[in-house]
Amino acid sequence: ILSPWVLGRSAPLQVYGPSGLRDMTDHLLAAYDADIRERIDGLEPATPRGWQVEVHEIAAGFVFEDDLVRVEALPASHGSWPAFSYRFTTPDRTVVISGDSAPHEQMQTNYAGCDVLVHEVYSAAGFARRSAAWQRYHAAVHTSTLELARVAAETCPGLLVLYHQLLWGETPDSLLAEIATIYDGPVVSGNDLDVF
Repeated sequence: ILSPWVLGRSAPLQVYGPSGLRDMTDHLLAAYDADIRERIDGLEPATPRGWQVEVHEIAAGFVFEDDLVRVEALPASHGSWPAFSYRFTTPDRTVVISGDSAPHEQMQTNYAGCDVLVHEVYSAAGFARRSAAWQRYHAAVHTSTLELARVAAETCPGLLVLYHQLLWGETPDSLLAEIATIYDGPVVSGNDLDVF
């Protein structure tokens, strides 16, 4: 939120998400209030509005559209937290980003026909070494390699990109190997700044 402002953003950041996003954003900004004030009122020539955030709390469905992209919020399952996956449709491809999500009945519908599926994942092997309490938590809010492989086999994305990888002592290559036991489509372990 704040780093792009320090680097010159002059307009408020537009943020879209589920109910609760406004409170979370307000609390984050409150935590940095002294820093914001120093940058506005001190010697740093920061822009006066670039730190601000315009929050749009949305429901599942249509979010935004212009000539380049249509954005839809899709139901996701993240325990008791409201959460979305997002579908971005452009003239030449469709990209779905899972967000944090455990498996749920709408995944197949949400992901069907996408060219690129960017999905969070945790290692099944690493999960087996977690305590029972942590296993209950992670199973309620995230997707295992084996669960994701089954979903990918059903929805057949053009490319599956793994992100927000919970390894627990495993490696990105071991995640790919776990997925390959069920899904034989194209899959990569994503890294920051990758382009697909």
